[in-house]
Amino acid sequence: MLGTAVGDALGLACEGLSPQRQLKMFPSLDNYGLLFGTGMISDDTEHTVMVAQSLITSGGQEDRFARSFAWRLRAWLLALPAGVGMATGRAIIKLWLCFPPSWSGVVSAGNGPAMRAAVLGVAYGDDVDAMTRLNRICARITHRDERAEHGAFTVAMAAHLAASSANALPAHEFLRIMTERLPAQSATLEAIRKVVASLNAGEPAPAFVAALGSRNGVTGYMLHTLPAVLHVWLRHQDDYIGGVTEMIRLGGDADSTAAIVGGLIGARVGCEGIPPHLLANLRDWPRSIKFIERVAQRLAQARQLDTPLSEVRSFCLATPLRNLFFLAVVLAHGFRRLLPPY
Repeated sequence: MLGTAVGDALGLACEGLSPQRQLKMFPSLDNYGLLFGTGMISDDTEHTVMVAQSLITSGGQEDRFARSFAWRLRAWLLALPAGVGMATGRAIIKLWLCFPPSWSGVVSAGNGPAMRAAVLGVAYGDDVDAMTRLNRICARITHRDERAEHGAFTVAMAAHLAASSANALPAHEFLRIMTERLPAQSATLEAIRKVVASLNAGEPAPAFVAALGSRNGVTGYMLHTLPAVLHVWLRHQDDYIGGVTEMIRLGGDADSTAAIVGGLIGARVGCEGIPPHLLANLRDWPRSIKFIERVAQRLAQARQLDTPLSEVRSFCLATPLRNLFFLAVVLAHGFRRLLPPY
């Protein structure tokens, strides 16, 4: 979870920039670029924390998980987040209009479900059937498209393999595992095949992303995001900063893609593999580093006991004020982008 948070915060300043403009504005990615070296998180980390809290309070029981996550999404929207994906926003409005979680999702193949999926794999990957069902709930509550669901499942499975494998996973072995788990005609499986073929050919990530049709950076479309993420992750499984930096340098939806890659690599290397200064300089509140650590510990306890536990409390009334401050920071950063260098 900390890997997700740091990747999210590190990529946030570069979100929406082409690789060329990003390199001119941020020639170094050694520290956070949004607020004078101080990191703040966005919806990628917030949704990951909400999924973890829902797993804690539900104990992995599917109906309880769906209800818990649905209410957290409703409350999240009321807290005035600075950025809400189109599909996610429409789905939450449907939840507020009393649509059940099984029918709230909209037809969209966006990457929203993937950004929050890694924690499912780390927590429930040892029971793939349970993980599959929980992922289906988690994805379909906002995105009712099999490309979104299968992409999120792939991220969850990758996180499980990253956390549980003694050695770095060969690309061909990952393809074999996913071939057994995804439908034969799945567009997601075909995307994974393209990733492995590209890696076998020694193709660099920028050329691979350009071949996907993402010439100005990786888009939020699942079949652009997922292949780019896998291409970077499979080459940087033990190198957190190398993987996250390369992912950001590909441009586009940099906070989400870096959050996903950060979650995957972080699942393997742990806190020790994340540069200490990036952890120290991530000073968000009320979802602080210490808060995220407590959530992770409580989730591990709930999983070990296989029973629901109480959520980790935070000063939730402060969240709207924090979000307004965050919005001001984002707007100021947006105006800064209007200035050189171009």
